[in-house]
Amino acid sequence: MIEIMSPAGSWEALQAALQAGADSVYFGVDSLHMRARAAKRFTVDDLPKIVETCGKVKTYLTVNIVLYDSEIEEMHTLIDAAKEANVTAIIASDIAAIRYAHEKGMEVHISTQCNVSNTEAVKFYAQYADVIVLARELSLEQIKKIITSIEKENICGPSGKKVRIELFAHGALCVSISGKCYMSLAQYNHSANRGDCLQACRRTYKVKDEETGDELSIDNKYVMSPKDLCTITFLDQLLDAGVEVLKLEGRGRPAEYVYTITKAYKEAATSWQEGTFTKEKAASWKKELEKVFNRGFWEGGYYLGKKLGEWSGTYGSKATEEKVQVGKVSNYYTQKQVVEIKLESHGIKEGDKILITGPTTGVLYGEATSLRIEDNIVTFPFEKVRENDAVYVLKPKPLKNA
Repeated sequence: MIEIMSPAGSWEALQAALQAGADSVYFGVDSLHMRARAAKRFTVDDLPKIVETCGKVKTYLTVNIVLYDSEIEEMHTLIDAAKEANVTAIIASDIAAIRYAHEKGMEVHISTQCNVSNTEAVKFYAQYADVIVLARELSLEQIKKIITSIEKENICGPSGKKVRIELFAHGALCVSISGKCYMSLAQYNHSANRGDCLQACRRTYKVKDEETGDELSIDNKYVMSPKDLCTITFLDQLLDAGVEVLKLEGRGRPAEYVYTITKAYKEAATSWQEGTFTKEKAASWKKELEKVFNRGFWEGGYYLGKKLGEWSGTYGSKATEEKVQVGKVSNYYTQKQVVEIKLESHGIKEGDKILITGPTTGVLYGEATSLRIEDNIVTFPFEKVRENDAVYVLKPKPLKNA
């Protein structure tokens, strides 16, 4: 079975991942993870509720920052709490966290920050881990060779089963090697390797000759901000190679992003398993992915050895759809299945595409029909939502020129 591993940076995103069919979710709590700045933080006290909410869906706790001596006790406490809460596995890159989780009898997954690029490295980490993420800079042929070696040499993890290979399948890329970057630390004393990246690489830059003062003209000022990785159009090749876990990036993204990417990749993986994957279907899934946050897509990534220098060309998103928050749910009439919304800005008109998100609701899409409007209160038929859920109108957004 192909595992779709979805990001959860908030309760809304967690619910969205579950609604869209995720097989596993990964998340961080408190500060010992790589998205401590970007994600709406869960706390260690949330672990039992997260596990309960996920039910049979696997739960992976990221403890993947570079650890200092002063944090070892905190790391121990966190992993102890994860074990007690029945979290499925720990994702780690620092050997201190890897060893401790292994010693506590927890399943361990090796993070992309370990930059595993060859079979010998797989053998080393297999002492501790049942799942290993390969470096995202590898080519498809290199990936195939590693997976073939695992099968041929019967490389097993602590569970006694063959090591499973996970691959980064969708989301933000950066110019660093497998996520290890020191630019933000060097410039602003905010370390990317400790979940505190200020994304200095995403900004515009000029090239200047300091001796003459001359500035060089370049086609693209965003010379360190790559487009996002998108593997949906060649997912069949990755799965044919033997990849078993597809990691979707985005713990700092909103719930509708998580829902859309999870749904697309789940459908694509299921289609591959059923032998019905086609280029036409892949193109359709890609159009759905383009609706939510993206910096443009580098479709081959390093995997297919496609053209390098696929820079974003713009700051922020190239999504083809934008959301405008218009208010919050003030009431829901269960018997009539009607939502009541208190408008806070803008308005809703007949036929508008509606998005409603909430910590328990997750993500729901619908259309505004049979509207009743009185003062700033709007009612119309809709699926079950909850008071204080956020309400958005979705509108087409033309792509910016690169």
